[in-house]
Amino acid sequence: MSGTLTIQQAGHAVVTDLGRFKGPRYGLPVNGALDQFSARAANILAGNLDNDPLLEVTALDFRMRADSDLLIAVTGAPLTLTVGGRECPQWEPVSVLAGETVALRGMNTGLRAYIAVHGALDAPTLLGSCAPDTVVGFGLKLAEGTVLGARKTVPPIRQPYFDLPLFRLGLTRPGTSSSPVIDVTDGPDIAEFGDTADLLFKTSYTVSGRSNHIGLRLGGALPERQSTAEVLSRGVPVGAIEVPSREELLVLHRGRGVTAGYPVLGVVTSRSLDVLAQARPGHTIRFRKTTVAEATARHRAAMRELEALRTSVNTVFGLLGVGAPASWRELLPASGT
Repeated sequence: MSGTLTIQQAGHAVVTDLGRFKGPRYGLPVNGALDQFSARAANILAGNLDNDPLLEVTALDFRMRADSDLLIAVTGAPLTLTVGGRECPQWEPVSVLAGETVALRGMNTGLRAYIAVHGALDAPTLLGSCAPDTVVGFGLKLAEGTVLGARKTVPPIRQPYFDLPLFRLGLTRPGTSSSPVIDVTDGPDIAEFGDTADLLFKTSYTVSGRSNHIGLRLGGALPERQSTAEVLSRGVPVGAIEVPSREELLVLHRGRGVTAGYPVLGVVTSRSLDVLAQARPGHTIRFRKTTVAEATARHRAAMRELEALRTSVNTVFGLLGVGAPASWRELLPASGT
């Protein structure tokens, strides 16, 4: 059976996924969830595929009403999650009864949270992705009264004994900080900055309020390019660190254009891009040099942790009958008792 959700307070929320991987070959940014680890974790906790559509909520309070019984999971920035007025944990599957309101409030530390619904949400796609693209004007716009389709309903799951937590799935929740340390590998043009390149690792940078999903703008002491030769436009990776002016540093994020004509000083690692997704204006950033091998090892460790989480969730959901008949039953009393 399918269900529905009605948006009561949209704040700044979008329906998205992990990104439009076919986009760059056609000149479109990849876009998608900026905190990829939290988005993947939310979908896994809800029993979905990693790339299923989910909600990304940025900064502001958000409310929606479930019009049918659903199972959700909320990850990302720390906040207060309530379902039907009762406070519920993040980073765990949570049952929502038909008619109950799900509210996210008090996102004061990080910047983005993710809501996954078991069975995923219905959303239009472009090149295989529902991720919004502000350049071409694609994406599902949420407003008060918007009705979202949920592909599956789930009867309520409750722990009947002593109000104990129902799920303890062992995932290490990423921390958030107002002064995060960001890992960076050398960019292809680092030599063009000469001795000033080290300023990147000796300086604190402040996140500007003009930052967005296209890139973070950072104020602080800037490395200076020693060459005056023209840089031809070329492909640039997500995470590229550029110095486009004498006023700020620019870290390109998932909404970046696929080509640019500025020298690339460094490249933020995939795990640190997730950290930057939670950086708020006014937060202080410090960069730390790492190698491609070290960055790859950290990324693989995170993926292994998520796969271990998926195994745990599949086992628990199988026992409880989420998405299939339950394989666990109450023991019958012994005869004669």
